[in-house]
Amino acid sequence: MDSLGETPAAGRHRSRPRVGHIQFLNCLPLYWGLARTGTLLDLELSKDTPEKLSEQLVRGDLDIAPITLVEFLRNADQLVAFPDVAVGCDGPVMSCVIVSQLPLEKLDGARVALGSTSRTSVRLAQLLLAERYEVTPDYFTCPPDLGVMMQEAEAAVLIGDAALRASLHDAPRLGLQVHDLGLMWKEWTGLPFVFAVWAARKEYLAREPEVVREVHRAFVDSRDLSLQEVTKVAEQAARWEAFDAELLERYFRTLDYRFGPDQLGGVREFARRIGATTGFAPDVTVELLAPA
Repeated sequence: MDSLGETPAAGRHRSRPRVGHIQFLNCLPLYWGLARTGTLLDLELSKDTPEKLSEQLVRGDLDIAPITLVEFLRNADQLVAFPDVAVGCDGPVMSCVIVSQLPLEKLDGARVALGSTSRTSVRLAQLLLAERYEVTPDYFTCPPDLGVMMQEAEAAVLIGDAALRASLHDAPRLGLQVHDLGLMWKEWTGLPFVFAVWAARKEYLAREPEVVREVHRAFVDSRDLSLQEVTKVAEQAARWEAFDAELLERYFRTLDYRFGPDQLGGVREFARRIGATTGFAPDVTVELLAPA
């Protein structure tokens, strides 16, 4: 079997796949193993925010990329999701939170800042506040700086590394309440939640089916290696992050990198609840990459 980027036996040139990479700590275990095995050399990697990578994949500027769940569901007719690979949670997630000065049930009409770069987390927060807490806040978007946000708002939605910093460092110092969106969803529905899936464009899959399957296998292998050596991953990440290795290891073990039947159930429930108001059918079909 050819390694990624090599010329197949038939002699046809095969270019490196254009693959997206979210620059958040929660994705590190999916990419750390790629560096260990040398697979990164076989990929043309583009680093950006979840929102921008989603746009690039939908536009065709990337062949394979992580895509936020809402954007995947909106564009499911163009995309095939990788089984077994996602970023989600089955309970707490730690890095998708609502930080609030008030109890959530008191936020009706209150200003709520959306500092997120992921439409999925924003939509989840809005769904939970509307249906579980029966409040309709006044939402506005701003940069994810908790101190600035709380000067303008009674609560803020944060994701990724900014959410970790806010919930672990800033919120306790400022006396603010932290509400974990993953835990709130689990308590409400009993299901896991998926924030982002990895997907290939259908046109690219049709043109390069074996490359897509090789990239899929590389991500699964990378995830498995990273979780086997999660202490080492956390220790290395702690050298350049504002979090210690013990906390990062707990974070990586908290996240759910699977995408199987239970996770699909969570996706379908989310789609059922928000599809009609978010630009896709509530019963949207999620097509998974089939084995060779």
